Amino acid sequence: MYDNNFVAAIDIGTTKIVAIAGRKSKLGQLEILGIGKAESKGVRRGVVMNIEETSSAIIEAVSMAEQMAGIKFKEVFVGIAGQHIKSLKAHNHRYITSIDSEIKQVDVDALNAEMYKIPLEAGEEIIHVIPQSYIVDSETGIKNPVGMFGKRLEANFHIVIGQVASARNIVRCIERAGLKLLNLILEPLASSESVLTEDEKEAGVALVDIGGGTTDLAVYYDGIIRHTAVIPFGGNAITKDIKEGCAILQRQAESLKVQYGSALADFEKEDKVVTIPGITGRDPKEISFKSLACIIQARMEEVMEAILYEIENSGYASKLSAGIAITGGGALLKHLPQLVKFKTGYDVRIGYPTRYFQSGISEEFNQPIYATSIGLILKGYLHYDSQKREAPKKEEPVIQQKIVETPFAEEERPEIQEPKKESFIKTFKKTFMDIFDEKETKM
Repeated sequence: MYDNNFVAAIDIGTTKIVAIAGRKSKLGQLEILGIGKAESKGVRRGVVMNIEETSSAIIEAVSMAEQMAGIKFKEVFVGIAGQHIKSLKAHNHRYITSIDSEIKQVDVDALNAEMYKIPLEAGEEIIHVIPQSYIVDSETGIKNPVGMFGKRLEANFHIVIGQVASARNIVRCIERAGLKLLNLILEPLASSESVLTEDEKEAGVALVDIGGGTTDLAVYYDGIIRHTAVIPFGGNAITKDIKEGCAILQRQAESLKVQYGSALADFEKEDKVVTIPGITGRDPKEISFKSLACIIQARMEEVMEAILYEIENSGYASKLSAGIAITGGGALLKHLPQLVKFKTGYDVRIGYPTRYFQSGISEEFNQPIYATSIGLILKGYLHYDSQKREAPKKEEPVIQQKIVETPFAEEERPEIQEPKKESFIKTFKKTFMDIFDEKETKM
């Protein structure tokens, strides 16, 4: 994919599956080549529950993206989320054994690789090992220890863990769609890549990605990921509340939420109503905007309380100078930024995936619902770049050949003559005469 100058990715969400292909220019600007979207029926709260339905939706979305872009998908990057995702902090150390005690990239890689061997509960596996800071001989707060001198290298890690079965189900769906999965990427990390700026990450920021089945959180400070969490509530929970609270159909509840919903009931009037057609010949039903907003606000306050709890647990609640950035499909809910600011006290903005877009990008793609899928493309490019740096140099055999050469200058190099080959008869005659001479001497 990288050789063909484009990267393909698939965002498997609870309400939709997005297949996308993008290409980066030499200036780092992103061009969307093709995008396809299909309804997700086999996923619940970010977890694949029906492989057959999910595979069919992936094939449909990929087909649309391929047709739009005029290219064929082969290898893809895929996002992973769901309520089974959890994170933990860990610490590890390693002694430097080189003669001059210089820390090399090999030492750092070995320290990071050891974290994949930590004991886990049954059915769990490590998805990401993210180093947060390094310590060299008690010198703390080091971001890159390569080139430093020391005897003991330590590091603090943020480790993301998920269920093996959930990851395997995603792999199976991708393979059934005829594709090869290159890497699973935690979705809030992908969304952060497309939405957050480097200044925000340095100052301290919390990204809140409100999807259909889950709400994902990523906390950054000093340019480093500090905390991740997945809350098992999203836009679908709001739709379900509206359906039950107003006694209407699921599709009617979703339409009400998108068109007339508000996250703050105080901003709505009692006398403003919307009429919903009755079910199978029954009388139409009138629903006031204020009642609708009360239902939405109650659920969103619950989600925000869970987000605030996770931010407090991260230990960086007092260091988020850039506040909160909300993205995902739920971010477009009316008056949501005001509610989030009221409940959390932080500055709030809606996160659009415009960081790397080239000028004149279509507004169709510049939407919070595509933040994760666009972030997967950017993460894909980072993955390829890291592989390219780690690949061995092809010029090594040539270098070895130069080392074998003699150190003489061209004009001083001695001429090496090959020994001349003698004919068989001449060699036999010479050997025979040597034996005859030896016998005469003895006589």
